[in-house]
Amino acid sequence: MHTMELPQPEQTVRRRRYDSSTASVPQLCNSPTLIVMVGLPARGKTYISKKLTRYLNWIGVPTKTFNVGQYRRRAVKTYENFEFFKSDNEEAMRIRKACAAAALKDVAAYFASDEGHVAVFDATNTTRERRTLILSFAKERGYKVFFVESICDDPEIIAENVKQVKFGSPDYVNCSMEEAMEDFQQRIECYKSSYMPIDDGKDRKLSYIKIYEVGKRYQVNLVQDHLQSRIVYYLMNIHVAPRSIYLSRHGESELNLLGRIGGDSSLSARGYEYAASLKTFLQSQKIHDLKVWTSHMKRTIQTAHTLGVQYEKWKALNEIDAGVCEELTYEEIQERFPEEFAQRDQDKFRYRYPKGESYEDLVHRLEPVIMELERQENVLVICHQAVMRCLLAYFLDKTADQLPYLKCPLHTVMKLTPIAYGCKIESFYLNVEAVNTHRDKPTNVDIDRNPEEALQTAPDHI
Repeated sequence: MHTMELPQPEQTVRRRRYDSSTASVPQLCNSPTLIVMVGLPARGKTYISKKLTRYLNWIGVPTKTFNVGQYRRRAVKTYENFEFFKSDNEEAMRIRKACAAAALKDVAAYFASDEGHVAVFDATNTTRERRTLILSFAKERGYKVFFVESICDDPEIIAENVKQVKFGSPDYVNCSMEEAMEDFQQRIECYKSSYMPIDDGKDRKLSYIKIYEVGKRYQVNLVQDHLQSRIVYYLMNIHVAPRSIYLSRHGESELNLLGRIGGDSSLSARGYEYAASLKTFLQSQKIHDLKVWTSHMKRTIQTAHTLGVQYEKWKALNEIDAGVCEELTYEEIQERFPEEFAQRDQDKFRYRYPKGESYEDLVHRLEPVIMELERQENVLVICHQAVMRCLLAYFLDKTADQLPYLKCPLHTVMKLTPIAYGCKIESFYLNVEAVNTHRDKPTNVDIDRNPEEALQTAPDHI
């Protein structure tokens, strides 16, 4: 019998506390969290892993996924058929255990480097023996463990998952759809023979969530802390139903024409023209049961009103609060608050306007919106530049450094369609001219820079 050689624990590393002035961010403590996926192949484990990792990183909890399948592909080089996954294939079993051990070693290195707080161990982990080894590995190092088991017996869901995910897998690059489906079904049978689900009696001391039939029912046991509670809440909101999310800024506003940020002005003439074009565009898309959301600000409400449909107003979708800089131009901000202007350019994500907000604050204000977007099907969100950047960053897995500089031009609709492991994006410019409101990070961000350098990337305006 082959044993799985786990990396030896190193000396305990004192972990940093995640420092944020935003109270809604979970304050990370000295115990990293290891999330362990459990379930047969084609049950959506990698889909869940990637979405959960994206969500946690978006809210400011450093997280990384360790997919054991990738370790296997690197070790084997060429794909072996389903027989590689038989429990009596000793050589293959040795390789698979070595790959799992290598992934756990990298988990330990990830935590020891102080880079992250959560690791997602994405593998089948279908035997009690494997889960016991992982628990032992975590206990020796002081990690918290939370299991996520995906259970699905619906043949239609499984077949669709195999078709959507596995046909695009590196394992089946040179296979036809039929060959891939047949081989993967055989692989599932190999795992079934040794699969031992988490047992409500024997495993009652474990922390876990069981997800049945991709979200029809849930079972939760022993949530240990606030972070795990948020993970459970998120997992209970995501679904895999086909849908698209449409993001659009309001039509051009009167303050946009003047180059002034924030405020609560009405649409310009071209802004109303865009709203009419948006109505025509949506009709051409023939979207089933479309919901429309706006902020509480005039320019988004006026844009939605022109559509002639019902809409829902969210205060959480209001534009970032620029505090003392509300309704100022970039030139006026540089003249009145040159140090503030430079500090914002140095770290635009975390910089908070005096008496206002930061992008980091905005992300946490928008978390309920993301949760509801995950629950819904087709939604159009009519919002603002900073808000749209935050929403895009979530769906497109962008970092905090990238987020404040994402381009979200006026009079453009972005259509986001969730796919197996990510999100497809399509951009539609509706042929109505508008001013440019995008400002790239200038080259010189020093406090003592001259005004010309500070305003180097400021967009033109009237």
